[in-house]
Amino acid sequence: MNHLDGNALAGAFAETLGFDITAATGRCAGCRRVFELANTRSFVTAMGKVMRCRHCDSVLAVIVSNRQETLVNLSGLSYLTMPRP
Repeated sequence: MNHLDGNALAGAFAETLGFDITAATGRCAGCRRVFELANTRSFVTAMGKVMRCRHCDSVLAVIVSNRQETLVNLSGLSYLTMPRP
């Protein structure tokens, strides 16, 4: 399956969370590396959107939507930091 960079999920996260998560810096819970989320690998399918660590391939974030709700899972991130405006 072909992947995109983290910027491919910017719109989905902004629509769901109200801010552009790809501008954030996060720490992978798998390999503990710190990086900008724009530099992740993203996969977009009919079933949902997945953001993976570019270094260890761990799942960092998942977005799944249906008619009633949107599920966002960020459990693959130890933390997330956002620059102040």
